[in-house]
Amino acid sequence: MQKMDCVKHVIKISTIKFSSRFRWLLVTIVFFLIVLPQHQMALAFSFSDSSSPIPTALMKLIQNCADPKAELDIKAIAILVDYVLANKLNKETDLLKLQGCPGAYYEFDTKISFSRFLKYAYISQIPANLMRPSSTRYVLWDDPRRESQTLPISWKLVSSDDDPVIIRGFEHDSNTPDLTTGVYHEYDLARTLILFKHKGQQVLISISRQINQSDVGKKGAILGSDDDWNYYYSGEPGSFKAGMGWVKSYIYDFFSVVVYVESSASSNMLRTGTFQWIRAGWYGINFVQTSHIISGLKRFARNFKTILESPKLPTPNQMISIYQRLSTLPNRDLMEKYTALQQAQQSLAVQAGKISAAETRRQGFHAHIPKEQIIEELMLEYIKIALGKRSLVGGKIF
Repeated sequence: MQKMDCVKHVIKISTIKFSSRFRWLLVTIVFFLIVLPQHQMALAFSFSDSSSPIPTALMKLIQNCADPKAELDIKAIAILVDYVLANKLNKETDLLKLQGCPGAYYEFDTKISFSRFLKYAYISQIPANLMRPSSTRYVLWDDPRRESQTLPISWKLVSSDDDPVIIRGFEHDSNTPDLTTGVYHEYDLARTLILFKHKGQQVLISISRQINQSDVGKKGAILGSDDDWNYYYSGEPGSFKAGMGWVKSYIYDFFSVVVYVESSASSNMLRTGTFQWIRAGWYGINFVQTSHIISGLKRFARNFKTILESPKLPTPNQMISIYQRLSTLPNRDLMEKYTALQQAQQSLAVQAGKISAAETRRQGFHAHIPKEQIIEELMLEYIKIALGKRSLVGGKIF
């Protein structure tokens, strides 16, 4: 009897173990049935695979940006949009080098409809730095040294039957101080913007290619938290970072393809996928790693989302109204407001220990600054106030 009970007990335990193993096996099978197709979808566009169409598609778009007469490859565009929309296990990855430049891909979602996003992006009277204040100091579209098409006053959504809307131009840009070195650069870019519809979804693609190497890197500083968007620009070559004051750095090459597309999961979600390559350093040696590029893309994404998802975000018409008000001010009044901003940046730089009070007396303020640049930097203070952040000049400007 005891033996029989023991056998029953052993059978019962074995059954429980078998049942438990069976359940785990079943769960594993189901998991792979669900996840594997999605994983394969992403792997179908692997960057390391020599047969992948993505590197070729990217090169075609970048070459087209450099040669406006080249025919636009719609198939190449479709390949990139499909990749951005595909399910992935990882939202960031290294890219194959492009002309010796390390590269990286990063994507993120923003809670905003494509149509609303389009009312703020790449508009002639809404400065580009307002969408990426921690990455861009200013963007001067339609460089007078070259011919550019005019940015639109507003974009119109396209239908599947419409031809792509293509705008080509040149920019003179400045970035914000680097997170590590504090150095900032000015450089020229060739730009192409493409608006079209792909498989029922609106898409805007921005392609950038640097022209020649940048100006020498200059000493800059992040004043407080990077999320406060307060920066100091000295105008002097080098870096404030200890032991690096002697550095004469340059951005040698920069390439970028940014895809903005309606998320397939929701009409009120914008998917942004950025392919970017940078080669920068000094004495011709590149010091950029893919981790630096991804860090920079995350910096851009964090603030892009902060702005466009904010319930306090001014309407496009409100932004345009402030832009027009500043644009019509007499130059003397405009420079007075800009000088107040520069003084506030200097004072904060002294408090942060980046410069001494004696240096502020010696430096003076930068002259011969383009009016458009002044307006863009003042507009950033407006956005800070609107979103509830502390402005360096309070409400004095507006």
